Amino acid sequence: MTESQGNSEKMSKQKRERSLLAVSGAAALLVLAVNLGINAFNSHRKNRKNKDLQGSKVRVNLSASEILKLADRIITKSKEVHDAVASIPLDKVTYMNVISPLAELEAQQFPLVQSCVFPKMVTTSDDVHKASAEAERRIDTHLLACSKREDVYRVVKAFAARGEWVNAEAKNYTQALMRDFERNGLNLTLTKREEMQRVRIQIDKLSLQYIQNLTEDSTFLLFAETELAGLPPEFLKSLDKVTDGKFKVTLKSHHVGAVLELCEVGTTRRMVAVAYGKRCGEVNLSILEDLVQLRHKFARLLGYSSYADCAVDLRMAKTPSKVFEFLEDISNSLTDSANMELSMLKDLKRKEEGDHPFGIEDLLYYVKKAEAQQFNVDFGALKQYFPVNLVLSGVFKIVQDLFGLRFEEIADAEVWHSDVCVYSVFDLSSGELLGHFYLDMYIREGKYNNTCVVALQNGALSSNGSRQIPVVLMIAQLQKDVSGHPALLRFSEVVDLFHEFGHVVQHICNRASFARFSGLGFDQDFVEVPALVLENWCYESFTLKLISGFHQDITKPIKDEMCKAIKRWRCSFSALKMRQEILYSLFDQIIHSAENVDIVELFKHLHPRILLGLPMLEDVNPASRFPCSAIGHEAACYSRIWSEVFAADIFASKFHDSYLNQYVGMQFRNKVLAPGGAKEPIEVLTSFLGREPSTQAFIDSKSQYRL
Repeated sequence: MTESQGNSEKMSKQKRERSLLAVSGAAALLVLAVNLGINAFNSHRKNRKNKDLQGSKVRVNLSASEILKLADRIITKSKEVHDAVASIPLDKVTYMNVISPLAELEAQQFPLVQSCVFPKMVTTSDDVHKASAEAERRIDTHLLACSKREDVYRVVKAFAARGEWVNAEAKNYTQALMRDFERNGLNLTLTKREEMQRVRIQIDKLSLQYIQNLTEDSTFLLFAETELAGLPPEFLKSLDKVTDGKFKVTLKSHHVGAVLELCEVGTTRRMVAVAYGKRCGEVNLSILEDLVQLRHKFARLLGYSSYADCAVDLRMAKTPSKVFEFLEDISNSLTDSANMELSMLKDLKRKEEGDHPFGIEDLLYYVKKAEAQQFNVDFGALKQYFPVNLVLSGVFKIVQDLFGLRFEEIADAEVWHSDVCVYSVFDLSSGELLGHFYLDMYIREGKYNNTCVVALQNGALSSNGSRQIPVVLMIAQLQKDVSGHPALLRFSEVVDLFHEFGHVVQHICNRASFARFSGLGFDQDFVEVPALVLENWCYESFTLKLISGFHQDITKPIKDEMCKAIKRWRCSFSALKMRQEILYSLFDQIIHSAENVDIVELFKHLHPRILLGLPMLEDVNPASRFPCSAIGHEAACYSRIWSEVFAADIFASKFHDSYLNQYVGMQFRNKVLAPGGAKEPIEVLTSFLGREPSTQAFIDSKSQYRL
């Protein structure tokens, strides 16, 4: 996940040095874990000298007052540059007096903006958190005003009309500036622009109300202990009880997920699934209907026929018709595998519950049951083999060996908490400094509670030819070692770690000339691809052996049989699971592609068609299940599947038989990561693969291990 994800109004933002050496083998692994893992990642550092990072403009440890002062200086400087550009006579416009100042401003101010904004994610100080949030509000307000400056738009448009491009990337950057202005209606009449603003305000208000309704929903169900058979004692202990001894199960995701996955009582699963599907009832259904119509109206004001046309136009997919074709192709290709999987689940239910019909509420429970029967994977026990330090050491080794990098820890760099590590990243061959990497691993009170990567400084090429290097932050939520016992990772946390390291490498290895196209500034249909590619290493025996070791004796990695079982488990029931994702993606795309769609009837129609005859639960409200259609990913729910497909193609065709082939890794680094958003994703993919991308590897992966 990248920090750029979020609501539409937020999208304007987004000791000594020690080398980590590439070693292998059991003895070397022990050295790697002990000398690098434990020491390099030891969070208790003292007597820092607060060394500045070469090439970094990011400022850490600002006080509340310093944050607000810096925010005001950022706004003042930005206004000066925009005013200067706006003052250029239309017949005197050049690249150097119009485009270059705006590009330089963007590159230079982004790390200062992030210096104001990122503290709210990591600070333990209430005052700093409040100041950071206020600074973000002020800067966002200013940036929104800049995006609506008609005087600046006229000047940029005058330069664009000349067609005097310095190079292809400069042309793309200029066109991106024009697109931003015109998406704010600056090419429309004042009347239409004012109407756009009114519609946007309504959309924002309804979107937040939709989410607030779901968040504040306090509905609960009461069950006797016998009705919750199969749920672990620790879960039952976490539930509130009422006077008659019954347990209170809320409709929050952690309660619903546990019941649907573990409860042996079919009627309980059905009651919880139905109640979850009715959350917020007609209120949110009405809001979603209004939101969809308002989005269509907004899109028409911009000259599009539907909101889906407007949203997808800026993405790799380009058109809703391409999205529909893509989803239908994947869905149809998985039909046979999904039918086989569903048949197995129905047989399991028949053996356990008799002739009761199989419903959508049974999927999670019987998938888990089938996996337990088919694979000997005890994830609780598996956790004993993933000490944090050992896993991190292995991740560093793989990333370095594969992409030709060298990470060096900077022991005396200034940080905001003693847990934070800082690394400089160098090209392994030339020794060139490529960027810096902050790693804030451990959970603490007040810290942002999700694992993510945040761009702190974007790479860019200045007008004088010097290069600004990238700086990136990874935030994780790992437990620390306690009383001599090493912190251990769940396997899902191991996968998350690889995923986020993919984003770190993506940011550090970017060589785009413009900050806007740097690192995480990929096309939104493509931005997750590098991270999804790196996830694949988590399921290969080579990697699992490298990053694992029993916590009491790290020279003992997990066994070959377990490695194979984990890989098979990954693909279990994947066709059926993917058909569920396709259902939601089709629903989202259809409601945003046509007007006056009966949302309930649409879902009733799609549900059995995509899920192989399984009907929608009675009286459920589809709006209760689609927060992504209300805010954040509207008309773009398909994007995760899209990214997975191309990541599968990359891994299968280039890395599958050569996990640490540095030649292939360097090709990936130079052809995919280096251009960033400066080139069209399809051009980048075709260059790397040597052919047009294909869906076949993804489809094969979903049917590779037939149960």
